[in-house]
Amino acid sequence: MNYVLASTVGAVGMAIFVTIMRMKAAKKPASAKKIILPPIFMSTGALMFLFPMFRVHFLQIIEALIVGILFSILLIKTSKFEIRGEDIYLKRSKAFVFILFGLLAVRVVAKLVLSSTIDFGELSGMFWILAFGMIVPWRIAMYMQFNKLKKELHGDTVNPNMN
Repeated sequence: MNYVLASTVGAVGMAIFVTIMRMKAAKKPASAKKIILPPIFMSTGALMFLFPMFRVHFLQIIEALIVGILFSILLIKTSKFEIRGEDIYLKRSKAFVFILFGLLAVRVVAKLVLSSTIDFGELSGMFWILAFGMIVPWRIAMYMQFNKLKKELHGDTVNPNMN
């Protein structure tokens, strides 16, 4: 139970960190690099699966991915960009903070319930998969939206001779 408590405290800390970073990010222009890098950095966490303690069964992978993708829908809906002057900014969304902490609450309750039936290592692996399954679709949607606004801002650079 100590591992579950420690990981829950860690998850709350990360949620607070993400919320603060999101508020700061809204004050600076967005870039493709800022959108793409977080999932790449997070992907290093997959190294945990080198250790047998963290390995999960195929069905658990599918379950965690599905839940992560469903959670990502809420993040996608609350992540919008806008053009200000010559730059693209992430719009502030009051709903984002509530959704982020709502998703955290659901994850904490699920972790507490599942920790009695699923080994801590497996559960950790499942929650990493869930988080990765949430961040990747969210960031892909953000990247597509960013590129659409970038084309709008800078005009379509398609060569008219290439039809």
